[in-house]
Amino acid sequence: MDSVETVVVGAGVVGLAVARELARTGREVVVLESEPAFGTVTSARNSEVIHAGLYYEPGSLKASLCIEGRTLLIEFCRSHQVGYRLCGKLIVAATEAQRPGLERIEQRARAAGADPLQWLAAAEARALEPALACRHALLSPATGIVDSHGLMRALLGDAEDHGTMLAVASRVTAARVQPAGGFELEVVAQGQEMRLRCAELVNAAGLGAQHLATRIEGLAPEGVPPLYLAKGNYFALSGRCPFSRLIYPIPNEAGLGVHLTLDLAGQGRFGPDVQWVEAIDYDVDSRRGEAFYAEIRGYWPDLREGALQPAYAGVRPKLVGPAAPAADFRIDGVQRHGVTGLVNLFGIESPGLTASLAIGRKVRTLLEEAG
Repeated sequence: MDSVETVVVGAGVVGLAVARELARTGREVVVLESEPAFGTVTSARNSEVIHAGLYYEPGSLKASLCIEGRTLLIEFCRSHQVGYRLCGKLIVAATEAQRPGLERIEQRARAAGADPLQWLAAAEARALEPALACRHALLSPATGIVDSHGLMRALLGDAEDHGTMLAVASRVTAARVQPAGGFELEVVAQGQEMRLRCAELVNAAGLGAQHLATRIEGLAPEGVPPLYLAKGNYFALSGRCPFSRLIYPIPNEAGLGVHLTLDLAGQGRFGPDVQWVEAIDYDVDSRRGEAFYAEIRGYWPDLREGALQPAYAGVRPKLVGPAAPAADFRIDGVQRHGVTGLVNLFGIESPGLTASLAIGRKVRTLLEEAG
């Protein structure tokens, strides 16, 4: 039976950031990814936004790790030549009745320690973005966009430079907590069954994190939260985008609303909406575009009919269902579940990409405190 010091399950942006952080301490790290390549699931199906930490409850993991992670992410992008741009973001109130929503965002962001926001009247917002229609806006200069695949490629390269090995098409089917400490994993790798021992196990399996956790013999079932699936559909804008900044409406009960994001080439895309589903699928129903037009025209009335084309969809791992207040990240170490050497990451949705490097530091700290 093969043995390794640390196994990270999941090679999305968070798993790769965790592996890099742990490898840089001298650990021998293996990353097991069930898909044929790294970063093809949630990390490849999002808005690629560098968030400033505006929306999350002060003191929450989402708030603190987003704010810390944003700084770490920008430093990493600069040092590793990863494409990014701090283009800024406008959060808009389309009507006077929505102004209190902006006030709550500004108050929460200030309490969380996010970079300051700038209030803009309608004319000031239009001076920045002439196509925009709104009554009030908040400008977040600290918000940006990043090449998420380039980021993951650089994280993997840095981890490999410190000895990490990535094994794709490798699914963990079961795990057992060993009486003397550590774990024994059953893995199907490239169609072959094998066993692998490790002293530390990090479950960064994203949408599969709960499924994996229920298969860890020795972990109490009550340590595994429920999983709810929120599908988000995206539509691409055909033709030139008239905006140079990201445009966000007031958030809704399950997300940040149908917003405009840009890629590094300036191409516009809108989404995600919120579609609660029972199973993972990535098909985009073109009929959902009808609701997109209505929402977008609240802040861009000149959007022409037929300008939106179905693009892609992602699925967010939610810890609460419809109508429930948003849940925080769950990063569970020994103090929560009682198993030394195990860290489970549950509900790592937005702002997980922005927070990824800070999450890596958090996981390292939990493992070192347990050791």
